[in-house]
Amino acid sequence: MKPIGTLKIFCTVILATLLGFAGRAIPMEERDKRLISAVTQKDLQTVQQLVNEGANIHKKDARGRTPLLIAVSENQIEIARILIAAGADVNAQDHIQDSPLLLAGARGYLDILRLILQSSPDFVVYNRYGGTALIPACERGHVEVVKTLLQTKVDINHVNHLGWTALLEAIVLSDGGPQHQEIVQALVDAGANVNISDHDGITPLQHAQKKGFSKIVKILESAGAVSSSKLKLPIIQIE
Repeated sequence: MKPIGTLKIFCTVILATLLGFAGRAIPMEERDKRLISAVTQKDLQTVQQLVNEGANIHKKDARGRTPLLIAVSENQIEIARILIAAGADVNAQDHIQDSPLLLAGARGYLDILRLILQSSPDFVVYNRYGGTALIPACERGHVEVVKTLLQTKVDINHVNHLGWTALLEAIVLSDGGPQHQEIVQALVDAGANVNISDHDGITPLQHAQKKGFSKIVKILESAGAVSSSKLKLPIIQIE
C-alpha cells in the first residue's frame, strides 16, 4: 500500500472516532455533576440547558445540598425558579438539616422565600436546633420575612431544642432595637403566646426586663404578659 493511502485511511479512522465522541451523549452522572457546578457558578443558561436535557435536580453534593438548596444559599432566585418549575424538592435537607425554606428564612432572602412558599413547603421540617424558619428570622431581625411567614401555617409558638419560641429569640438574642421591637409587635399581633417560658422558667417579659428593653416590655405588658414574682430581675433602661 502506498504511504499516501495509509495516511488517508488513518485520518479517516481518527475523524470517525472524533465524530463518534462528539455525537455520544454525556453520561447522566457527569450531567448531574455539571448541574451542581453550574448552579454553584450561577450559570443560569447552563442550568436551564442541563435541566432541559434531563439532569437529576435531586442530586446532592458532598454537603448533602441539592441544586435548589445551593441556589437558595447564593440567593439565586432565577435559578431557583427553574429548578422548582422542574420539580425540585423544596423540603430536601442537607447534612446540617438546612432546607430551602429554613435557609431562606434564616438568611432573610425574602424574594426567594416567597417563591418557595408558592410550592407549599412542609412547615414541620426543622433545622438542626429543632426550629422553624420563623425562629432564626426573628432572632436576626428580618422583619419582612417574619411578617411573610406569619401569614403561613408555620407554628408561631413552636419551641426549639434550646427551649425558645420565636418570641423568646426575638428578645434573648437581639439588641432590642427598632427591628426587633417591630418583630415582637408582629408576633403579638399574630397571636403569639407571650407567656411561654424557656427551659429555666423565664418568660419573655422577664428576659425583656432583664435586658432593659423598655419598649418591648411595654408591648408585652399590653398583650397580657406576666412576670414571676419569685424572680427579681434588674431592669436597666436602654433606649
